[in-house]
Amino acid sequence: MRALALNLGITDKPNQAHKTHQEPIPYLGGLAIVLGSVGVTYSSTFLSDFTRQTFLLASTIILPAILMAIIGLVDDIKQLSPWPRFFAQNVLALIASMGLIVTDTLGSPFGFPAIDFVITMLWLVGITNSINFFDNIDGGASGAIAICSFALTVIAISNGQFLIAAMSAVLTGSTLGFLVWNKPPARIYMGDSGALFLGILVATLTIRLDSKAELGNFGIFIPIFLLAIPILDTSVAVIKRISRGVSPFQGGKDHLSHRLMRRGLKKQSAVVSLWLASAFFSTLAIVLSRFESINKDATIIIGAFVWFLLFAFFLKTKDQN
Repeated sequence: MRALALNLGITDKPNQAHKTHQEPIPYLGGLAIVLGSVGVTYSSTFLSDFTRQTFLLASTIILPAILMAIIGLVDDIKQLSPWPRFFAQNVLALIASMGLIVTDTLGSPFGFPAIDFVITMLWLVGITNSINFFDNIDGGASGAIAICSFALTVIAISNGQFLIAAMSAVLTGSTLGFLVWNKPPARIYMGDSGALFLGILVATLTIRLDSKAELGNFGIFIPIFLLAIPILDTSVAVIKRISRGVSPFQGGKDHLSHRLMRRGLKKQSAVVSLWLASAFFSTLAIVLSRFESINKDATIIIGAFVWFLLFAFFLKTKDQN
């Protein structure tokens, strides 16, 4: 995919102020993630106790992600403006949300279809864009998704949700494989095709995770903790952009990675810091889901306290001059 992107001229050129690389970096890494993930998922579906139900359940997760990747691929090639892309994302999230509600595969529904639908759609759109926003430094998004999806695999196995566990394991493998090429200094980018694919895929897997039976209302914190750092990144960037009177979709050096580097960290150290933060919250999610003897209230309070502490820290970090 790297060779193909270079031959076709599908590269991320350092032609905007918020770009941190010096030379054009090929896109289409996301297409490799898509082909690998989809190929392994459907191959294993057919080779291991294939049933029509398993195929359909896997397809309800995979097909929206493929369509989202196509939107991203068009954007990578044609450079779409933000609003048409955002509109297309919302239409696709609308369809995916309806599918989750109609098939009754929402992990922890609130019991009111209208509320379930609104929350599901907001989660799918929000997390998809959060992952896209978070893909702003070499290895940042791919490493964080690998950590999150590994934790999701562990939690899903303990819950007996083996389809979710298997697809999360595939997601872990694909992002780790891509990370070999995407770690600093990156030799290829995932582009919007990869970020949007990973975003809606991890959003769907986390919201289909059924932890409410064991944890009651605590179950809602599992997906939030798993994706706490991308959510933090988006929250800080959007608030800062709105405070400056610019569009939330306008690129800028106001993400967590940029703020860490303005604090004096090198790019590699900033990436590792974000990985460690993701690992911390993912560990909290595992602890919350698996260890009955752990005080659930204390675990949630610790997680929330650390999140808001980081939020205040990054919010106070100076913006780019």
